[in-house]
Amino acid sequence: MKSSVRIAYILSALVLSTAAVLIAAEIGAVQPGGLTVHEWGTFTSVAGEDGAAIDWDVLGGKDDLPGFVHNRGYRCFKFRLTGTVRMETPVLYFYSQRALDAHVRVAFPKGLITEWYPQAEYQVDQQSRTDGSVHRLEPNLNGLDTSMTSLTGGIEWKNVRVEPNTTPALPVESTPSRYYAARTTDAAPVTAGVQHEKFLFYRGVGRFAVPLSARLSADGKVAVANLGSDPVPMVMLFENRGGRLGYRSAGAVSGPVSLDRPSLDGGFPQLREGLENALVAQGLFPKEAQAMVETWRDSWFEEGSRIIYIVPPGAVDAILPLQVDPAPFRTARVFVGRIELITPETKRAVEDAMATNDRTVIDRYGRFLDPILNRMSLEKPAAASQIEQFRANVQSSFAAAACR
Repeated sequence: MKSSVRIAYILSALVLSTAAVLIAAEIGAVQPGGLTVHEWGTFTSVAGEDGAAIDWDVLGGKDDLPGFVHNRGYRCFKFRLTGTVRMETPVLYFYSQRALDAHVRVAFPKGLITEWYPQAEYQVDQQSRTDGSVHRLEPNLNGLDTSMTSLTGGIEWKNVRVEPNTTPALPVESTPSRYYAARTTDAAPVTAGVQHEKFLFYRGVGRFAVPLSARLSADGKVAVANLGSDPVPMVMLFENRGGRLGYRSAGAVSGPVSLDRPSLDGGFPQLREGLENALVAQGLFPKEAQAMVETWRDSWFEEGSRIIYIVPPGAVDAILPLQVDPAPFRTARVFVGRIELITPETKRAVEDAMATNDRTVIDRYGRFLDPILNRMSLEKPAAASQIEQFRANVQSSFAAAACR
């Protein structure tokens, strides 16, 4: 991105940021007894050769959640759920000038909630493939449709106490985790049962269409297409090669657009500022935007190439229907989409690692190794046996490790 374009983009985003803060102040003044609910989260997918989101499995990666987070056993099982999208770390914040009780439910058609906190009622309904009837599954893995095509997951907090102006003790473990960054906001603490937190947290895996497709074209550019009816508010192409960063913004996208690969001379402070301002422009408070970027900075900006975009609000509501009682005066749901691109540079890096038995590739590409290896097998059938042996070695190295 040229410096003049970057400056203009940042200045316009700052104006939008100021407007969002003023709107938030007006809400507090006009509705002193009202409830405001904000949410952010991430949808992660991998682009196939045609640009559409593909099925992918988590071959490797780290368990990045504290042990106190509930999971019904899915934390050790999730690598067998081959959906198209990993729904990562949605958090719901509550703002109110007085204490109140709330009932919150999130549905997840064609998806499964895998982790959550604090205490909640986990739900999963499965449609019969024979007569079309729907029945609720017991809270275990028996009989689960791991393809998730017949599932409707959900999570429900029936008695959430929103407690402004309190400072309850929040759970913490000695092991570092990105989970804690989400607490650095002005949201009211919440209590469910005997568990306290600054938000309601959940995570899952699903099989649904994402709003964008992204593919590498023959001329080396990245072709992006909007697959939905609503404009995508912000689209960015990001690349990290050996710690050198580059990014190129396409702004809002309503139709197809072609992006040149960025030069790797970008700076993280400018990138972070631009992203935070874009999130505020969509409705988040500044501290929420800062918490979101801090939570995911080591993942969004890790080695590789990807499209980073803001999901249209209508798509978020369709993918994750949300019900809150009492009805909020204002609700903002801001989700960032991430589409991982399997580029020639990425495939060469994995090929070199295979040739030299360099296991650091597991840390560099982690959970995306499975779709990378699948693409390599399709493109080079003669090397398929070698690739499968490498895959088996990676899988065995995780056999006795922590769940991912």
